[in-house]
Amino acid sequence: MPEQQWILATTEEPPEWFIQAVKQYAPASDGQIAAQLLWQRGIRENTQLAAFVNPQAYQPANPFEFGQEMHQAVERLRQARDAEEKIAIWGDFDADGITSTAVLWDGLGQFFAQNTQLIYYIPNRLTESHGLNCQGIDKLVKQGFKLIVTCDTGSANISEITYAKQLGVDVIVTDHHTLPPERPPVTAIINPRYLSETHQLFHLSGVAVAYKLVEAFYQTLPNIPQQPLEDLLDLVAVGLIADLVQLSGDCRYLAQLGIGRLQEDFKKTPELRRRPGVGRLLELCQKSGDRPTDISFGLGPRINAVSRIQGDASFCVELLTSGDQKRVNELAEITELANTRRKSLQKDVAGQVTQKLSKMDLSTTSVIVLEDSQWAIGVLGLVAGQVAQETGRPTILLSTEGVGEMGVDNGQWAMGNGQWAMGQGEELSSIPPSPSSPSSPSSPLARGSARSVNSIDLYQLVKDQAHLLHRFGGHPYAAGLSLPVENIPLFTQAINQRLRQSLGGAILTPTVQADLAVTVADLGKELFLELKLLEPCGMGNPVPKLLIQNCWFENAWHRNQQDWQGKKVQYIKAEFDIRNDSTRSPFPGVWWGHYKDELPLGRCDCIAELDYNTFKKRYEIRLVAVRSRMNSALASSLQTLIIDWRNLPTPDSQLPTSPLLLKDCPTSWDDLRAWFRRSLHNQQPLALAWSKPEHKPPEQIWLTLVGIAKYLSRTNQPVTRIQLLEKLGISDQALLLGLRGLKYLGFNISRQDRMLVFSQQSTIESTLAEAAVEKFLAAVREEQFQQQYFAEVPLSIIEAIAPQTVFQ
Repeated sequence: MPEQQWILATTEEPPEWFIQAVKQYAPASDGQIAAQLLWQRGIRENTQLAAFVNPQAYQPANPFEFGQEMHQAVERLRQARDAEEKIAIWGDFDADGITSTAVLWDGLGQFFAQNTQLIYYIPNRLTESHGLNCQGIDKLVKQGFKLIVTCDTGSANISEITYAKQLGVDVIVTDHHTLPPERPPVTAIINPRYLSETHQLFHLSGVAVAYKLVEAFYQTLPNIPQQPLEDLLDLVAVGLIADLVQLSGDCRYLAQLGIGRLQEDFKKTPELRRRPGVGRLLELCQKSGDRPTDISFGLGPRINAVSRIQGDASFCVELLTSGDQKRVNELAEITELANTRRKSLQKDVAGQVTQKLSKMDLSTTSVIVLEDSQWAIGVLGLVAGQVAQETGRPTILLSTEGVGEMGVDNGQWAMGNGQWAMGQGEELSSIPPSPSSPSSPSSPLARGSARSVNSIDLYQLVKDQAHLLHRFGGHPYAAGLSLPVENIPLFTQAINQRLRQSLGGAILTPTVQADLAVTVADLGKELFLELKLLEPCGMGNPVPKLLIQNCWFENAWHRNQQDWQGKKVQYIKAEFDIRNDSTRSPFPGVWWGHYKDELPLGRCDCIAELDYNTFKKRYEIRLVAVRSRMNSALASSLQTLIIDWRNLPTPDSQLPTSPLLLKDCPTSWDDLRAWFRRSLHNQQPLALAWSKPEHKPPEQIWLTLVGIAKYLSRTNQPVTRIQLLEKLGISDQALLLGLRGLKYLGFNISRQDRMLVFSQQSTIESTLAEAAVEKFLAAVREEQFQQQYFAEVPLSIIEAIAPQTVFQ
């Protein structure tokens, strides 16, 4: 594996008034660390701070901010209630989809009789894809259903929705995945992607969108529900934190309230719990429900494991919603066993992937694409995520097991056209089958999952190869795909070439970023409570990572983790005490998935997260990365900062040293690194101060160059190279190719001092001119592509890649 690069986030000292404001919420500490982290993450006003820390100070959005779509959905549900129509909830099989279904089941169940007027359906992960399918719609029609309400799915099912409409079935879509180019023919589609990216509802996950629909119906018919709307919030928190969504705006607000409800219910005795199934699951994973990690490391993986191992996860809705304690205890134990099996399968596949990686040259690989006929499809997304983090490269794992067409299994509603199982957050997207007569591909299909890293938009990378795929779907961090087996080599080559082009030849390196440096003496309850102000953490607000330098480990040991029945499973955990010179007292820690022998001997540096172990009732660190002090070369030691002022008027600098301004958008990483070296040499911060370029078509630029050459030939006026570059908006390299093309068109270009003089001659070499012009156009297109990339690439990627050649 390539060596991991460590980065310490650039820090900016928050003003004293902000530190004092934060201290009000952390009276046991000085508030300095939490204030610094919050300031780094864009919380810089009193009103922002209050709403971030205290959900009671936050003003949530009204569900009718979804506009006409929400009004249409509520009106159709009201009509169904008045006409006593039968309604089917169509959910999904991951944790977000299961909790979404449970929210609609409990929420709409206040208005419609469950099991008679209202039912739910969860597709089988191993025999069906995400989303609607025509066989299922046919079955609903035969049973007299007139309305389908989807959750966490459906936005891209254009053909299936059209088919349902032809059969007289209305569809209300609640979803948060990528939108199709045109609005589907639905009664209503409630999807936050239609809102602006700055809207407080934009980042809602599937379960939160489902909750907003129920909330709107509660507001419309307030006297009918017997249970309070807030009873659904614990389910919302589970789905939100388990899914890959940014916890900001209403997402954060709902997660905060939901975690409170979860903890409140768990404190009751089992027979008094409102959700005894959730309580039993928490007991089995030795959690208490008061931490976001109890969901992300406990509940979420267990709910996801059921469909990964068994395919059919329908009973999980019953597990989350039923009050029958005996029944849910049985279901919770089935879920726990599925998770045990998932761990074993994941470990087996991970080992096989590691063997294949050892035979690859990662220095020439931008996207890892691996296949095997023995891999269990349900765990490929999890393993791909591991590999992506370890290698710093997007990873796609494909299974060719049982390639070909899959049919209906045990009477389930199944599609027969190349289904596949995708991982968390993936959603069926393009290349849909015909709704009336699903067709199978002519070649056997490989099916798999993909995971991204370093903010690389994996969905776009996969989408660019759509012509080689059977189906694909997902978002920038996770995708699922199926493709003919014969296309795998070409797909691998094409997607690698595409990413290399977008990175400008930069070498990808696995990176981990620490938020702040602390000592062992800093660890403990006081720091934990201060950092807890940032919870719940997730995308956009990650768990704070702490850099501990010049430390060492003592009393290290490891063991196989045992499952709840006391049977050993192949899951390793190393435990240790960490020490450094800041204190004589050691501090406990754990390193999941590693042996004690992997801990370095002697002095080292590590990056860790501070946590509270509910089971052992102690504070401890969870190790993220570690390396020997001998090899430690932190990027944090740089005497510089990289400041992102792109697409903004250059603000007044409050920095002690005036920054080095880079105003021209670079066209390669080498350009950017040259400026980075200069900032290091001058000990100046480097300010990225370019604006998004407004490109003219390359053909128009060529015609402009020809026009300039003709004008200068007639007037005999000289011109500088800089004047030409500014007029055309291209690089020196492209200009050189353009001048070569002009020579073949009959122009003579000579130098006088530092000026260029143009004249025209009669000799034209048409064939050479055509080839030269094409090279010029290709160079301009590539420059424009690279500038587009550098105009939008996240700062974290620039911070990771720009210093590489300087410090390696």
